[in-house]
Amino acid sequence: MGRKAREVTKLQELAYELRVEQAMTRDVITVSPSTTMAEFREVLRANRISGTPVVDEGRMVGIISIENLIKALAAGELNVTVGERMNPEPVTLYADEPLVHAVSKFTRLKFGRFPVINRQGDLVGIITQGDIARAMLKRLEVDYHEEEIHRYRASHIFEDIVADETVIVLRYRVVAGDVAHAGEAASGLKKSLSRLGVHPRFIRRVAVATYEAEMNVAIFTEGGEITAEVRADRITITVRDTGPGIPDIEQAMQPGFSTAPAWVREMGFGAGMGLPNIRACADEMKLESTVGVGTNLEVVIYFTEHTEGV
Repeated sequence: MGRKAREVTKLQELAYELRVEQAMTRDVITVSPSTTMAEFREVLRANRISGTPVVDEGRMVGIISIENLIKALAAGELNVTVGERMNPEPVTLYADEPLVHAVSKFTRLKFGRFPVINRQGDLVGIITQGDIARAMLKRLEVDYHEEEIHRYRASHIFEDIVADETVIVLRYRVVAGDVAHAGEAASGLKKSLSRLGVHPRFIRRVAVATYEAEMNVAIFTEGGEITAEVRADRITITVRDTGPGIPDIEQAMQPGFSTAPAWVREMGFGAGMGLPNIRACADEMKLESTVGVGTNLEVVIYFTEHTEGV
């Protein structure tokens, strides 16, 4: 069955590239559990916000929103405390998570805001959908100016090389468990392709596919290597790891399927969309895995329109 690889938009690319901390609001307005709902109403009115974290002696203990206030107004309970009406187990985001996780949670949960914490559990910010939009618009503006600066250089470095075949090989190591630096290989590959003159619409697909593969290696395996072979008409990305392997590849390719342990999900990863997202970006994809040995993934993306045979 033939299919054309899905186009990755610039906004989708940015959602992978940016981190939550690059979009969040750092100066967070908070209330205490002892604040009354009447006082909370004045906080919302004065600051023109629709909710805020609840903090007790520097520790976040919940979140309170305008929806809670509306219910208190309807019940005539403006004298009750925020601590009695707050959500004591708020859904949070980590500051170092990719912004795509925030986009996913907003879409899935329909919340107005999420508190942002660091890996130690400290409140460091708050994020809304408006924050995400502003961060992306700002980054789009920066990228546009950089593109203008380089607009008049050679359109493609391969055009200036005389050879029967030219291959540029780029290698990146991925360290097991190093989530803080996972994504750097995808970012480095993206910059290298841009300097080679590859069109942005192909770079976006490469960046997303490489990012998903890199995160899988960092989280689920004992480490590995990403190799990119760049030719004039295509890029072949090979990802090799040592680790547990994949028992059932067909099942692993199903959207939403995940074997991620609780600690991985707690970190904001393991949603089961990595391999499906890679397949959606690829023109050709081959996945081989041996339980107890490791996994080899090969992705081909052509720099021209291409129809894949699956």
